[in-house]
Order: sequence, then C-alpha cells, then structure tokens
Amino acid sequence: VVSRYLRRFDELPDHTDQVFVVDRNDRFKGVLPINLIVVNEPEVVVGSMFSGKSEELIRRLRRAQIAKQKVQIFKPVIDTRYADDHIVSHSDMRIGSTNVRNSDEVIRLVEDDTEVVGIDEGQFFDHELPAVCNILADRGKRVIVAGLDQDYLGKPFEPMPQLLAIAEYITDCADAVRSGDMADVPSIESLRIVEVEP
Repeated sequence: VVSRYLRRFDELPDHTDQVFVVDRNDRFKGVLPINLIVVNEPEVVVGSMFSGKSEELIRRLRRAQIAKQKVQIFKPVIDTRYADDHIVSHSDMRIGSTNVRNSDEVIRLVEDDTEVVGIDEGQFFDHELPAVCNILADRGKRVIVAGLDQDYLGKPFEPMPQLLAIAEYITDCADAVRSGDMADVPSIESLRIVEVEP
C-alpha cells in the first residue's frame, strides 16, 4: 500500500529517507526506510542484431560513471567477438567488462557498494537471469540488460521474454537492413549467417 501511494508522486521531498506509517485512524504503526519500499526493477534494451543494443547499454553505463556511480559490467564468457574484457558495439564503442559463465556468477561478483549493474548479451545467459536481476534490484541496484529478444526464426530468445515481463523500462531498438532494395527498412528479426561448403 505504501509503495502504491508513493508512486503517485513525481518525486519525494528532499532528504526523505523514511516514511512514518499510520492507520486509517491516524494511529502510528511504525517507520519504513524508503530503500525497503522503493525498489528498482530491471531496464531491458532489446532488438535485432546490429540495432544498437550494446551501444545503448554502453551509453547508459557511461552516464552512470560520469555521475560518479559505481558500475559493474558483465557479459557471457562465450562473447569473444571483439574483446574478452570489454563490451564492444558494432560502431566500436567499448566499455570494460567481466566475463561470467552464468547468472549465478553475476550475483556473486556484484559488490555491496555497486550502484549500477550492466549485462550484455542477456540471451546467452541461463534461465535464472531474471531472478538474479530481481535480487539485485531488490538490493537497490539499477540493473540494465541488453540482448536479442528473438532468434533468427523470429521466436522468443530466452530468457529475454521473462526479463521484458518484469522490466521497469523497455527500449526496443530497430535495425535498418543494409543491403539491396531493402536499405533503411526497419528490421525486427536477426539474420543467421552460416558457412556452407559449395
């Protein structure tokens, strides 16, 4: 009830760190620290390949760093396209990151004083990623995850649909197809490229 009430305000008064709770008869019931009732929910950036997901993730994480917030960034160990120790966008924007094998490793590595957690290539994590993101958000962390929402067949790419369901903010990046008569046509699906012997 308190959380629903607080959401009616655009912002809380300055220096508000706790709420005094009274019942309908104005009897004092107790004190609730704001950090226990105003919790974050994950932010999710999705789209097809080459749509700018990693670039948007890097942009948000850099803004947090500029604001002097402590940021930790993770990507799956299998993502070695451009660098082992950085998230790198197709436009060559980059930011340092830590490789992890699974979402449980993310939660073990996030430090208590970290304020923002960034995760790239969310589709390559296990099905526990949404629960891990919720745990981190409940601890007061801002969590931002980028990943493909669909595979090359247009089917939901797990666990991204579950993250979309619990996200506070969703950014859906659209791609522009870059070849032939379809140039600059928005694309919502990823393209799978495989080598085939002649």
